[in-house]
This record gives sequence, structure tokens and C-alpha cells, in this order.
Amino acid sequence: METNNKQSKKKLITHNGSFHADDIFACATLSLMLEKNNQEFEVIRTRDPEIIKTGDYVFDVGGIHDEEKNLFDHHQIGGAGKGPNNIEYAAFGLVWKKFGKIVAGGKREAELIEKRLCAPIDAWDNGFDLVENKYEVTPYYIQNIFFAMEPTWRETEINIDDMFLKCVEIAKTVLTREIIQVQDMLEAENAVMAVYNNSVDKRIIILDKNYPFEYILFNFPEPLFAVYPRKTGGTWGVKAIRQDPKTFINRKNLPKLWAGLKDEELQNVTGVRNAVFCHRALFMAVAGSKEGAIKLAQIAVES
Repeated sequence: METNNKQSKKKLITHNGSFHADDIFACATLSLMLEKNNQEFEVIRTRDPEIIKTGDYVFDVGGIHDEEKNLFDHHQIGGAGKGPNNIEYAAFGLVWKKFGKIVAGGKREAELIEKRLCAPIDAWDNGFDLVENKYEVTPYYIQNIFFAMEPTWRETEINIDDMFLKCVEIAKTVLTREIIQVQDMLEAENAVMAVYNNSVDKRIIILDKNYPFEYILFNFPEPLFAVYPRKTGGTWGVKAIRQDPKTFINRKNLPKLWAGLKDEELQNVTGVRNAVFCHRALFMAVAGSKEGAIKLAQIAVES
């Protein structure tokens, strides 16, 4: 964050007091962008309009949305528009809309981050429920992590601005990891597509690496199972392709007789000498070799 030119220090200004995920992630996005450019900056939390006017980047405060001037508030009458998912923008989404491509490394990467991270945070900040809570137990969202970081009524010695900056560091780590995830996922997408296109029997897709394939293969009608090297143990897996990756409904289950069997029991039933295990929910089986996993998949397809 340090540079030799002290006069070039940029001011990131947001509101003081309580903090939320949208201003935290907006700050994290701007921080990553400026750090990427070796640009020195400081974060100021205030509601003083005279100080706000001095900001190089103003977010979640000030009552103005003007992307060209780097003003990113959404609290004004009429809000600041909606994102591609028809969810109203909050500070995170507004900042990401302008700088996401730079921070994430590309247009497609930025779009994926917008959908999986920005939109849910913006929705919550604007009071828009994405899911129905059917139980007395409430989901624990990323916002709850930041709520836990706020000083309680007893913790009068804790500086809330310091806690905000700690939250920004958490958000930077999450955002950095999400960017890595989508970058590697897009690379995997190209690899899986190539395997699919070159497969003679597209019902069984045989992968050479443990790519995240679920959200790719369900887009095609033929795949029933994927065969892939597992991360540990030198074993190979067979996994059923789901009708929709968001559900637990498989296009085709593994044979019922395999449910919960392992080692010799599974080997006797399948005839595959290095069969290791079959999940009782019939969506995944394991073999000790690539050839064994392919054989299990072939049996399952024909069952």
C-alpha cells in the first residue's frame, strides 16, 4: 500500500458508525484495485459533508451516485438502479460494476463474481429476501460474520473503525479467493468442454483432472456420469450428473444394490476388483484405478 509519492495518496470515504457487508466489500474491492496499482490510500469513515467532498472514492454515503466521479451511494431517493439480476444496487454492486473487470481480471470473471457475491450482498442490504426461511433456525450469512465483529455495548474500549478495517481484510481474503475460484473454474470449463466434445460415448465423461464439472456438464443432455481422479488417496471417482446442480436429483442413480457397500462387498456385486465404496445416496462411487471407475460407470449406465 506504500508508495514513494505521498501526495498521491487516495482517500476512500464511507460512513462511520455501524458497518455492513456492502460497504465492507466495496472498500475491499477498491483496496485490491489500488494495491494492484501500487497506489497508496487511506480509508476515512465519516458523515461530514465537507470531508466527503475531498474523497477520491466515496461509497455508501453522500447521497449521490455518479460513476464517472467515483461516487457510489444508493440511499438517495430512487436508489442507484438495478443489476443484471434485477436486484437493486448497494455500494458493493456499484463499485464492482465499474471496477470488477479490473479486479477480477476479465469481463466473464467479473460477471460471475457479481452473481455469486455482489448480488446477494446487495439484496440483503436493500431488504430483499432471496430465500424463504421455513425454519426457526436462521441461515448464517456472511453479513453475520461482520455483525459479530462490531463492538457490543460493553466493549467501550474497542474502536469501531479498527474493527471495520479488520472486516475489510476478511473481505479482501474472501474476494481474492472467489476470484481465484472463478478464474480456475473458467479454465476448467474449457478443459471439460474439450473432453465432452471429443467423447465418443457422451453418457460417460472421463476427465484427466479433478475439474469442477457439475455446473458445466448439466448444460448438455447426454452425460449421466463423470469419471475423475480424486484429490486424495490416488483413487478415482464416479459421480452422477444431477438434473440441476442446485438439487440432489440425479439424471441416473448408481445401481440400488451398490448402496452403502464398500471393498469386498462392492467388488463381489460389481465384479470390479478394486471397487472401494458406493455412497448410500447412489450419487458417487470410488475405485482404486481409472479403469475400475470407468467399469463402474459403464455398469451403471447399462443397469
